[in-house]
Amino acid sequence: MEENVCQEITKEGNPMKYKCVIVTERGGPEVLHVIENDLHAPSAGKVRVRILAAPVCGPDVSARYGHTPFAPKTPFVPGYAVVGIVDAVGERVTRTAVGDRVAALTVSGGYAEYILLDEDHLIPVPSTLDPADVATIILNYLVAYQILHRKAQVRAGDKVLVIGASGGVGTAFLQLARLANLTVYGLASKSKHGVLTDLDAIPIDYYTQDFVKVIKEAEPDGLDAVFDGMGGTYLARGFSLLKHGGTWVAYGNPLSFSRLMRLLGQVFLLNVLPNGKSVKLYGTGAFRFRKRPFLEDWATLFELLEEGKISPIILRRFPILEAAKANELLESGTVVGNIVLLAPELLKNHG
Repeated sequence: MEENVCQEITKEGNPMKYKCVIVTERGGPEVLHVIENDLHAPSAGKVRVRILAAPVCGPDVSARYGHTPFAPKTPFVPGYAVVGIVDAVGERVTRTAVGDRVAALTVSGGYAEYILLDEDHLIPVPSTLDPADVATIILNYLVAYQILHRKAQVRAGDKVLVIGASGGVGTAFLQLARLANLTVYGLASKSKHGVLTDLDAIPIDYYTQDFVKVIKEAEPDGLDAVFDGMGGTYLARGFSLLKHGGTWVAYGNPLSFSRLMRLLGQVFLLNVLPNGKSVKLYGTGAFRFRKRPFLEDWATLFELLEEGKISPIILRRFPILEAAKANELLESGTVVGNIVLLAPELLKNHG
């Protein structure tokens, strides 16, 4: 995982080992394989984290297939986020100590028993919180919270549409929108409407209903915001539902560099038209350059979690090294909420 670092050695003089899950080639869950590596000590400015939990999410799948503008080269370890415990620190690490509970947006590397990270990339995590819940906060709830409150700047009473309302980010939107006193319409397949209704959203079926027609009849004055995690043809249709001053926010993966360029062109054109509406794009990459807003929002979400005001829906928990099974479930299209990989000792607490 890291060059120019010391190798950890057992008392018997053998290198210590750890396991991770790698993508060996482009393809489905079958290209995920468990391998063993030497465990290294952290170099200067680095910390070593024993991973307790990692979410299984759409970006992991896109990276595996290569369906993303900047796909990692194979072989690589997937895993967009982690939660864990610091078990070793390198020189010049001043704000982090062994035993600290931390998290990180890793983009890759999360499907592993250990990971080496820059100290600057760490997110402090209250030790009282369930690592599985925190794993959903680091990516899915952060995306929903920042789109609602930083991009769209919603206000109580606003009316919004969530495209893709039943997944990890979608259910986070619904819980956070309920806290913000919004009226929410959600697109999801019929079998998942029960969860949307439980979260006070108005469900619309992708397959049997024309969502544009349904919403225009229900909200003739238009919507204040549309949140699109699906992409494709939803931009034009969703944009048509906005009222004057409304905002459409895209956070889905454009799948390829050419599609990204096309999307940027569409955004530019829609924003220069004199229609009184705006189109915005959201991504977590800004964390590298402006950490403070992210750290503030994670702290807020941890408080909401601790107070019981949000409660992540976790459909299944898998051992970290069974990431292939977890990915297979995610791609089945049957998932409501989140899937999380856990360290073995945490799985015992959930039977």
